[in-house]
Amino acid sequence: MTRTQTALVIGGTRFIGRHTVAEFREAGYDVYMLNRGNHENPFADAEDVTHVQGDRTDRDALLDARDKADPDVVVDCVAYYPADVEAAVEVFSDVGGYVYISSGSAYDSEEIPKRESETPLCPCSDKQATDESGSTYGNRKAEGDRIVFEAAKEGVNAMSIRPCIVYGPYDYTERLDFWIDRVATHDRVLIPGDGDNIWHRAYVEDVAHALRLVAERGEPGEAYNVGDRQLVTLREMVELIADVMDREIEVVAADGRELAAGGLEPDDYMLYREYPHVLDTCKLAGLGWESTPIQEAMERTIEEHLESDRDGSEHDPGRDAEERVLGVLDTM
Repeated sequence: MTRTQTALVIGGTRFIGRHTVAEFREAGYDVYMLNRGNHENPFADAEDVTHVQGDRTDRDALLDARDKADPDVVVDCVAYYPADVEAAVEVFSDVGGYVYISSGSAYDSEEIPKRESETPLCPCSDKQATDESGSTYGNRKAEGDRIVFEAAKEGVNAMSIRPCIVYGPYDYTERLDFWIDRVATHDRVLIPGDGDNIWHRAYVEDVAHALRLVAERGEPGEAYNVGDRQLVTLREMVELIADVMDREIEVVAADGRELAAGGLEPDDYMLYREYPHVLDTCKLAGLGWESTPIQEAMERTIEEHLESDRDGSEHDPGRDAEERVLGVLDTM
């Protein structure tokens, strides 16, 4: 009798981890999840998903999960510090595939596009390796990549994927929820800059699929970028949301000087980036990966958004301030 393959997902209940568990289940794996149990488990009633409670920063918890799951592959969704990756590549040195989720933020160059084996990675000092601020996120992720590469040289089947900004159902960051709510509640949607700025995004189900493909087919010591095959500008993204929601809106672009009339700056807005951030995904496509058409991805995202209570209000720069900007623009 053929043994069912087992996947261990470190994380597993929120956003990328949740979709990763679903991806491996659909592929016929028995799935174990290691997490602290602080969030509702969407797979509590699933017979093919086993929860192992523990803190991933505790090496003994990693060992316990390894021994209980006896995994063929491991996906590490919550390794935010180099020490996390160091422990994982040691504990899971004998698995068929260990995949570390890095980030497009690990790149230390504004090349267009950013390529896995060509674009330099961010440096990481000892201080940055333990820093908890968002400013060192890319440094820490890059150092995790380097640990993966070194482990592969020692025979560990370790790989990494580098997603750009991830969006989709169950996104607790509410980055895209802000824009969906803006389209749903206002006829005039203010966007920063000229609206043509590009920040490459990746649909979460495609990220989960990439994780499985890399775990099964990836080359140890390699990194794989993940991002939508079709890129859209910020304006096009808002217009796509409106199209899916069947909303007639006016998209109004305002540059920095115009936003200042409301005491706003372009960086006050989610998913705005002055310089384009684009990842080359050809290496991942070589493993047989394809991305979901953006219309379909947005439809699924909005459908779940409407069933949730998320509105992205924590990212709201203030509608009153926007109205002042719109008023100034109307007089120009």
